[in-house]
Amino acid sequence: MMHEDLALNRPGAAVRRKIRDLEPNGFKRMIARLSPKSEIRSWTDGLIGERATARRLNKLRSREWHILHAIQWASGSDIDHLAIGPAGVFTINSKRHKGKTVWYGDHAITVNRAPTRHIAISQHEAQRVEKSLARRCAVPVPVRPVIAVVDAAKVTVKNSAPPVLVVDVAGLDRLLSGMTPVLSSETVDRIFEVARQPGTWSSH
Repeated sequence: MMHEDLALNRPGAAVRRKIRDLEPNGFKRMIARLSPKSEIRSWTDGLIGERATARRLNKLRSREWHILHAIQWASGSDIDHLAIGPAGVFTINSKRHKGKTVWYGDHAITVNRAPTRHIAISQHEAQRVEKSLARRCAVPVPVRPVIAVVDAAKVTVKNSAPPVLVVDVAGLDRLLSGMTPVLSSETVDRIFEVARQPGTWSSH
């Protein structure tokens, strides 16, 4: 169920719903979380990642940033996190790759040398958010995609001008707060008021 005010959403809310849908029985759900090959284990890893990312993002609230979690589209998919602050608007996708090596080259991310679609998916998400916010704000609202990598053994970025920002989650709040301000506090507040309304996201 979606809150009337999305600012009330808990991190990972959409993932928790998915896990409950897959296994309504609490005991069986707990057992499935321990099985390396179960679908619930995979979703649980995602939930852990979103919570870790949220803890970092929430540190920005005292620095004139607004943070939203688990924004659900009408299609059923969701935006892990949305950060709105002096440096702009950012979609943040949490990716937990425990103990693995993450490498980001010019156009793609590999995990233990296996290619992923993380970059393309994050770019598409940011474009959808940009269109939705611009339509409701009646002005252009540039949105930049970010991937927060959680629990990786190593994160290497070999890209001087990345289309998607990729960062170990431990440095996420420092990255965003250290960027050059581009929005006034009034604009930040206006975008947040639009973003926290479910109707902004209901037409996709």
